[in-house]
Amino acid sequence: MAHLKTITLYLFILIASTINAQNWQLVWSDEFTTHIDANWTFETGRGSDGWGNNELQYYRQENATIENGKLVITAKKESFGDASYTSARLKTQGLKSWTYGKIEASISLPSFNGSWPAFWMLGENITSVGWPACGEIDIMEHVNTSSDVHGTIHWQDHNLQYANYGTGISINSNEYHTYTVEWDNKFIKWLIDGIQYHIVNIENGINGTSEFHNNFFILLNMAIGGNWPGFSIDDTAFPAKMYVDYVRVYQDAISLNGSEIKELKTTIELYPNPASSVLRLNLTESTNKMKYIITNALGSTVQHSILAQNEIKIDKLSPGFYTIKLSNGLRAKFCKK
Repeated sequence: MAHLKTITLYLFILIASTINAQNWQLVWSDEFTTHIDANWTFETGRGSDGWGNNELQYYRQENATIENGKLVITAKKESFGDASYTSARLKTQGLKSWTYGKIEASISLPSFNGSWPAFWMLGENITSVGWPACGEIDIMEHVNTSSDVHGTIHWQDHNLQYANYGTGISINSNEYHTYTVEWDNKFIKWLIDGIQYHIVNIENGINGTSEFHNNFFILLNMAIGGNWPGFSIDDTAFPAKMYVDYVRVYQDAISLNGSEIKELKTTIELYPNPASSVLRLNLTESTNKMKYIITNALGSTVQHSILAQNEIKIDKLSPGFYTIKLSNGLRAKFCKK
């Protein structure tokens, strides 16, 4: 959600390189099972100049709810304050931020003239250096009825000028998709459902991209109107809902929190293995409210929930090889017969 949204093709030297697969460790998530995590805070009101984009909505906390285990951001056609529309905007600023990692969310989007939903990140130092010097990573943006979703970075380049670099890809945005960035000290990669469609080189701050080696926080919002979608709003589309199944943040297991090196016990004793319907975990610590996720060989999440009595039902999984990861940092591979 940049203050300026004209797409500028900015010269990047994109180096073809083989990147070692990170040992992604889940470090934070909000599954939105029953409530909105306390690590989110709400931005309310009209912002400055319509949040810098001449947006038409008034943000209210009341427009973010939990329905059937999902976060729902609802945009409404209603008068509030000096606005004719309301919506919601959440952020983890001041509560959770990260340098590098895999940041992803499963989201279903509305599609109508005037809509502008987004899943994005801003540099934590925005309060001291301002925008765009803080940097911005747009993991996913969509406007109007376009079939394209967009991934973009915005920053202040080595000439102290505003710069952006992004692209779009056509999908059915009304369906749930997993929108991801994988970000390390060399590259930022954009993926949808595990398939990469965009990459930028940030190694050594090339082209003034030093912003992207600092802490960033996450935002979720749905704007109505503005410089990018324009001001022709389809009022018949309201109320319009943006659904978020989960937001998850992973970091490399050997370098959590940036450069801090940690020794991690990363294995779990599983039995039986191979398993057919129930997987049992040999754990000595309490599993109260411990979360787990199961990913397939492609790294896509196929099952997630809260661990119950050290057992996980896997009868709905197809035969194959999987990885289970617990919220306490433990992980293991298993085979489903």
